[in-house]
Amino acid sequence: MHILLGVGEEDRSLRALDETVQRARAAGDDLTVAVYSDADGDTLADVEADVQDRLDELGFEAPVRQLEGDPGSSLVALAENEQFDRIALAGGHRSPLGKIQLDPVSEFVLLNASTTVTLVR
Repeated sequence: MHILLGVGEEDRSLRALDETVQRARAAGDDLTVAVYSDADGDTLADVEADVQDRLDELGFEAPVRQLEGDPGSSLVALAENEQFDRIALAGGHRSPLGKIQLDPVSEFVLLNASTTVTLVR
């Protein structure tokens, strides 16, 4: 299976990277990491450096690609154009009432992707 993991600036994204690497290693899947900047914090280069450092720590090799423009639409377009089997993303958090709250990128991808989407929590 060919998996595209979207990684933004939040710590949840790096935890999703850890989980996805473990699953890819166990299943023998191919993993590509697409990094994006969705806030005014870190730059795209900083996010890519964090991802590459984490991949090195985990001893896992995966191509890392930078996404420009709107992260949600860029992830969906990349997944469709390069025929990925699945998109994986960090999966939001729970509200005080126990409902899942999605960030704008996750929400866009879930609503618009024709590819299977997995939210990693």
